[in-house]
Amino acid sequence: MRGRAVSEAVLAINKPTGVSSREVVNRVGRALGTKAVGHAGTLDPLATGVVVICVGKATKLVDFIHELPKSYRGVFQLGRSSPSDDVETEVTIEPAPVRPTAAAIEAAAATQRGEILQRPCDYSAKQVGGQRAYRLARQGKPVSLTPKRVRIDRLEVVALDWPRLELAVDCSTGTFIRAIGRDLAAAAGTTAVMESLVRTAVGPFALDAALPLAAVTPDAAGWEAVLAALHPPQHAVPQLPPHLLDEVALTTAAAGGLLQLDATAETFAAVRADGRMAGVLRRLPAGTYRLKPNFMVQGD
Repeated sequence: MRGRAVSEAVLAINKPTGVSSREVVNRVGRALGTKAVGHAGTLDPLATGVVVICVGKATKLVDFIHELPKSYRGVFQLGRSSPSDDVETEVTIEPAPVRPTAAAIEAAAATQRGEILQRPCDYSAKQVGGQRAYRLARQGKPVSLTPKRVRIDRLEVVALDWPRLELAVDCSTGTFIRAIGRDLAAAAGTTAVMESLVRTAVGPFALDAALPLAAVTPDAAGWEAVLAALHPPQHAVPQLPPHLLDEVALTTAAAGGLLQLDATAETFAAVRADGRMAGVLRRLPAGTYRLKPNFMVQGD
């Protein structure tokens, strides 16, 4: 029956262009009839693709899901620049742009692979003196952002047909795809703005298995569609090794007690005998483990 509460779950939504991540959260919440919904990573309105949504107690896993690697397909226009490094702000076409060869583009791409220091985009949500960088940039104020270390596991030149360049990227969290295009183009002697972006995967959640946002409606059909797309929360944290809690350990951990484990890992996905996730076991400085976040409630 519609309205049955979802205690903890995650799902992947295929977000279309022109819709904010907040609106995706709102639509899922309306479909399920709950306010206990959050997203695990913003995707700009310009971009499309995978947004991971957490429901109920799974919202406590957002920070862990942020850690998952992400994959993208981006299309860039070479010989152009803009304040935001994409087509969302006024684009300037270079009067006599350099037209790099495929070999030059590949050589430039090599400078962006592996662990690199990347300067965030001025039009970003990074904090500068207590203010968002994009707010300062829109006001015409100077923005000074410290380069951050990010990891580019894969950067493939998919297509080059002047002025368009298509890239496939696998990267760590915190990476700006706009900045990859900006810096690759600079290394090749030109400029670039991002025309479009598709997030094709977040960890184990791939685009081809994501639920289209159009299916998320505030009626029985939308509720059924979302319910069928839900995953147990442990699917969203593959980086955490599982640890099965017996009834004694579960009772102790659920009450906030400490557990002695013959282990050295910092964190585990605590799993109950019925397969449900009980929370995350964290190693304390003394070597004991505590369930935090704790999905258990009294009488559960």
